[in-house]
This record gives sequence, C-alpha cells and structure tokens, in this order.
Amino acid sequence: MSVEAEQELSQVEKKVTGADLLIQTLSAANVDTVFGYPGGAVLPIYDALYRSDAPFEHVLTRHEQGAVHAAEGYARVTGNPGVVLSTSGPGATNLVTGITDAMMDSLPLVVFTGQVASTVIGTDAFQESDVMGITTPVTKYNYQVRDLAELPRIVKEAFHIASTGRPGPVVVDIPKDISSRVSNVPMDDSADCYLPGYQPNQKPNPLQIVKLADALSRSKKPLILAGAGVLFAEASDELKAFSEKHQIPVVNTLLGLGSFPGTHALSLGMGGMHGSYAANMGIVECDLLINVGARFDDRLTGSLKHFAPNANVAHIDIDPAEIGKNVETEIPVVADAKEALQALLKADIEENVYDKWLENLHEWQNDYPFWYDRSEKFISPQWLIKQVYRESDGKAIVTTDVGQHQMWAAQLYPFDKPNRWVTSGGLGTMGFGFPAAVGAQLAASDELVVAVVGDGGFQMTAQELSVVKERELSVKVVIVNNQSLGMVRQWQESFYEKRYSESIFPENPDFVKLAECYGIRGMKAEKEAELPDVLAEAFAYDGPVVIDCRVVQAECVYPMIAPGKGIHEMIGVTR
Repeated sequence: MSVEAEQELSQVEKKVTGADLLIQTLSAANVDTVFGYPGGAVLPIYDALYRSDAPFEHVLTRHEQGAVHAAEGYARVTGNPGVVLSTSGPGATNLVTGITDAMMDSLPLVVFTGQVASTVIGTDAFQESDVMGITTPVTKYNYQVRDLAELPRIVKEAFHIASTGRPGPVVVDIPKDISSRVSNVPMDDSADCYLPGYQPNQKPNPLQIVKLADALSRSKKPLILAGAGVLFAEASDELKAFSEKHQIPVVNTLLGLGSFPGTHALSLGMGGMHGSYAANMGIVECDLLINVGARFDDRLTGSLKHFAPNANVAHIDIDPAEIGKNVETEIPVVADAKEALQALLKADIEENVYDKWLENLHEWQNDYPFWYDRSEKFISPQWLIKQVYRESDGKAIVTTDVGQHQMWAAQLYPFDKPNRWVTSGGLGTMGFGFPAAVGAQLAASDELVVAVVGDGGFQMTAQELSVVKERELSVKVVIVNNQSLGMVRQWQESFYEKRYSESIFPENPDFVKLAECYGIRGMKAEKEAELPDVLAEAFAYDGPVVIDCRVVQAECVYPMIAPGKGIHEMIGVTR
C-alpha cells in the first residue's frame, strides 16, 4: 500500500459517526450505566458501543419496560439521571409507561430513542412512531436531533434539564441517518448550558421566610408535611434539624418516606388514603401546615374541603406550578428545599412549647396503631412486612409495585435513611417493583435490596430474572401472593358489593419453579410458622432469591379513606 493510501485510510479510521459522538457525550456526562434494548434504528449506536472503550456499562434488559423501570430505580437510589436506550417504533412506545411514571414521580431520566431516517419521517416508514408527539405530554422536555452538529449540545442540555429544578424525564429522539453519519463535529464539553427560558429558582425569597417564621412563632399546633422534594434536594439532615429545633412533628407523603427518620419520636408516619390515624388527624387539627416538597395529590388530601381546615398553609416547592394548584396557600416559598430549610434554621423564630399538641398526637399514635389479625392457615401480609423489616434490620432498599403490598410496606417498614424506598406513586405502575430493584441493586451493589411485589405485578416483568441471573444480583424478591389483584379486589369488596370481576387469579404459576428455570433459587412459605426460617435463609444466601409467600387473600389495607371523603373520615381504624 502506498504512503498516500495509508494516510487516507488513517484519516478515514479517525473519523467518527454520530453514534461515536453520542458515546463520547455520555462519557463526558459521567454516565456509568445505560439500560437498553437494541433494534434496527439504533444499530449504529450499538455498533459504536461494541467498538468503543466507553467507561460506562450497558445493561441488556429483556423488555424496554424493564429498562426504563430499572433506570428509575437507579435514579431514585443515586439521585443521578437514569439513562435508557431503545429502538424506534415499538421500542420507543414500550418506554412510555416508565417515562410517564418518572414524570409523575419527578425522577431524572435521559431516554434515547432511535428513529427512522430523517428523510422518511412522516411517511409511516417501518417501525416509525411519532415519539415527539407521544412523549410531549409526559416529559419535562424532548428533542429530536435533525442536525448532527447539535447532538453534543442537546445531550448536555438533556442531562441538565433532567437533573435540575424539579427533576424529570427528557427524551432525545435520534434518526438513524444522524447516528450513522460520519461526523466532523469536535467534542466540546467546556461550554455551560445556557437556557434563558429555563432558570429554576433555588433560593427562597427572604420576605417569605420571614412570613413563615412569624407564622411559626404564633403557631400552637404546627405540622410539617415532607415530600419527595426533600429527598431530591438532599435536605433530610436540614429537615431533621428544623423539626428537632422547634419540636415540630412530621408527616410524610408516600414518596417522601425516608426523608425524615421513620422511627423518630416526632415522626407520625405516612398521611393520606392509607396513612396513620395520628398523621391524618394531625393534618386536620394543625393550625400551621408546612409543606416541604410535596404536591398535595388527591391520595394524600382526600376531599379538599376537609383538608387542613384549621391551618395556614406554607408550601415550599421548587416548582411554582405546584403552589396553590390544589390547596390554597397563604405562604408560598418557591425554592430548593435545602435552601429554604437552611434559611429557616437561621431565622428568628420565637420558641414555643408544644407539649399539649405533641401529647395529643402521641395519644393518637398509641390508641390507634396499625392493626392486623394473625392467621393460622396462611400468612398475615402485615406480619410478613414486619418480618422482612426484622430480618433486614430495617436497613434494606425496598422496592414495590402498586397495590396492597405497597401500602403495607409503607405503613410497616419505617425508613430511617433517605433514598431507600423505591415505589411507583403518582402513576401507580404494576410491574415497576422488580425491574426497579434491578436498577437499585446495580446502583448500590453492596446494599441489601428487597423487591416486595404482588403476584400480579411480578408476572408483568418477571422476564428480568434473566438480568438478575446474568449479573448475579443479590436481589431478594418477596412475592406477597394472595392469588388476586389485591387492591382491585378490596375496592370491589368495599364499593362494588363484592362483585369480584376479573380480580381473582384462577391459578398462579409455581413461582419457585419459575425462579429455578432462570437458574435462580426459589423458596416458598405458606404458613407463619415457616416464614422466619425461610426469610433468614433467603437473606443470608449470597445471591438472588425469589420467595413465594402465601398470604391471606381476603385481607384489606386499613385505615382507608373512601373516595370523596375527608382524611378524618377513616374506616378500619380499629378492629
């Protein structure tokens, strides 16, 4: 070969494609894990992965829904954006549930979808879907790359938008001709993102802090409502310090569990539809409600006319759209929760004594605890959660789907540390819990991760057992097996005169054999006498385990607030 030919070949080899450029931008963004599933429109990207020495790992899930839920679990535990890669058409549309779930629960995701070549977009080409149109209502922002030169900027902006302000999912749609095109675009990671129309406010208005301090100085029955915004702001220490300094009791939302220690003397537990009696009555009776990072959703508030009827409401939230959206707010504080709590800790607040208020709340806690009956034939599901808590020493990362098992875990597994509770709140997604546990375990390899799932939800994403076996992830899967769609069955019992329409499974698979066919250890507990030894053996085992726990089918989650009722109108408070 001539010298000229060798030089020409050398120049060709130095050229990079759009896919290579994407790998470089992900590396520059310090990505360490990508969850994905290949297909035609992303073959250039997967080829670039094969050829690259990228510092991040690609996790091949067995379904795109598994990929996006795993990315959510990763994001919840680490606080960093979960990254997803899928092909066009059905690959992209299979992600929509997880994207929506992340949007509802404010989880940072950056989702890369392949797209048909830009020359045939809009022609109903093979595996084409309108990703921009489909995802616009369920993303914080979305992009379609039409110019390769814009790819580095778009990727950098996507990570910035997903992880700042109120976190959320961002979709980047990449046509195949863009990812396969030879690039002469220099990789420049030096420029900061400049988005004039996107400037989240971090610091609170000092006048609003003064108003809140004055309101607290006058209050006789203050209460803090702590949501997931505390976790996203990494403000758990500030929340605890503020609560302890002024002896203000704390109620958590479902997604805010762990932002304040669940075993703390000032913790009232979770409020809302299946919250504790003390938490809900505290909201009803308080005269100042300080909401830190919660969005006042309907499962928390119940009937709005009965929600905090005696209280001045202060709402600290980084998203101004949430303040006053559902509950009238007297003291709005648009800010990052950490910044606002730090300002409050420095504020001049008159010290009050709330002994009588705290005494009343503690009486409610003692008089109306969560209750349940033990079973001789099967396992009480509430007792099961208590045993999981005991065996894990209260230190596990716990993931769930949606339903009865989710509520029992929220009620009876108190979290003392942040980012150890991974659940689907706003969307309530069946099939979320198990793949979320995969992402959580990959994010925290040295931690005990327990997926508490229903028998219905587990069957929606059980194929991710392949990933658990492939990577020998030590996830412990606890199936709360009542052979039914438990919460659906409970609502049919309570509000549809026991017409159990399609909520009872005639037969479930043998979950032990299902686990074993994936090469994973399976165990079963059918009675309470068996459960402690089964859990002890499973949790001591160095590897993944699926534990089929046969629980009482007719058990209901109490307390419960019926639709349209106030949070003080709880049923099932006592036996």
